[in-house]
Amino acid sequence: MEQTFSQWYIGAPNGVVLCVNERHGCELSGVFYHSYKTEPTGFMDLGQMTLLMEKFFDELQFPHPGTNERNFFPQNKPYVSHQERTKIMSDEQLLQKHGDIGTFIVRVQHRQNSSWQGRITWMEADKTIQFRSVWEMVKLIENAMDTVSTSEDGEEPSWAD
Repeated sequence: MEQTFSQWYIGAPNGVVLCVNERHGCELSGVFYHSYKTEPTGFMDLGQMTLLMEKFFDELQFPHPGTNERNFFPQNKPYVSHQERTKIMSDEQLLQKHGDIGTFIVRVQHRQNSSWQGRITWMEADKTIQFRSVWEMVKLIENAMDTVSTSEDGEEPSWAD
């Protein structure tokens, strides 16, 4: 079967290639890449991955969050102004990165209602699905990795069918 790569694109300044490298029970770990540095950002579980990606989006100030961080205690944090970042890796270089057990292209288009909305592409299955929350995105990744681990007879994996 000839595979088309029409869904394999970054398409946004905050596009991330998420590489899942290991599974420890129900925990998935790996790295993610973005255009602004060559070395990967590692994560030990999907919770840590979401926090690190949120920090990256905050540093980029894209997409702009729909809600501000709330805090009821005085903050002594200095104001950090937005600094323009320069892309170091091209989209083509990013798309060459692959995880040991799974690879996803994550494009967060909005950060509204204290969550993320966007598209995720599972590169191995060449399928793209829209997600409406961080939780839904995490469940899609876990579902894909469950499908891969339970596929014993070499059938093409299905995702969110």
